[in-house]
Amino acid sequence: MKKLTITALLAVLAYAPFYANVFPVDHAPVVKVLPDAIKWKSESIDVGNIPKGKAKLIRFEFTNTGSKPIVIENVAPSCGCTTADYTKTPILPGKKGFVEARYDAANPGAFMKTVNVTTSDNKTPKTLSFKGVVVS
Repeated sequence: MKKLTITALLAVLAYAPFYANVFPVDHAPVVKVLPDAIKWKSESIDVGNIPKGKAKLIRFEFTNTGSKPIVIENVAPSCGCTTADYTKTPILPGKKGFVEARYDAANPGAFMKTVNVTTSDNKTPKTLSFKGVVVS
């Protein structure tokens, strides 16, 4: 029995290099990250102090750095105190577009808000943010 065990072990060790190469291993990453075709001038803006009761317009500008037109499909502000507008026509390669957020400065104090932008280039929303302080 001992001889059979040793023989079986030697057989496994002898064929191990063969089986190790049966399944090729590619060490390249499985997920390939494609560069965005949109280059934002700024993804975060500090608007500073805003007088209470005054609406503040925040403008995010971008350039289409890709090779095909881009369409803004959805713009979603994080709360009801913010409305949004954006370039409605396709943005051609090399051209500029915008997303605007209008913040209603009704409540005094510091704030930070976001706007999620979905485009034809990337279905994962891009989060743009702005912050400031509403003063009385």
